[in-house]
Amino acid sequence: MPDKKAPGCAPVTLKKLLLTVNEQGMKNLLKNYEPSVACPVRNVLDRFGDKWSILIITILAENGKLRFNEIQRGIGDISQKMLTTTLRTLEADGLISRKVYAEIPPRVEYELTAMGESLVPHIVGLAAWADEHMPAIKRSRKQYEKMATVH
Repeated sequence: MPDKKAPGCAPVTLKKLLLTVNEQGMKNLLKNYEPSVACPVRNVLDRFGDKWSILIITILAENGKLRFNEIQRGIGDISQKMLTTTLRTLEADGLISRKVYAEIPPRVEYELTAMGESLVPHIVGLAAWADEHMPAIKRSRKQYEKMATVH
């Protein structure tokens, strides 16, 4: 299967990660998974666990600056209220910027910040992983459902 990685991004395997992280470094890495409200990993995953954030970031990554209605058309089935809420949240997190032009009618454009752009290769990697493993996941789900109906 071809390697689906973003240009210039080397895939990081668990083996490579473990070889490059010493014991103390691994303890520090595992601190990121503590069951705490302040846990950075849980905080970030909670943000991207919603239905729209990753999609909006992907659309902005592919198209650059976009107006509200262009983003809404790109997604299709998102309400105006949900798009507004998600854009505000992404802006608050520093992942997108919003520029308002003093025109009539008002023009507002959204684009990824440098931090938002730095997230894109990780989204691409997750998407590649999902594409590669979805057939096996579907098989596993079917097998699980069969076993669940037997019990």
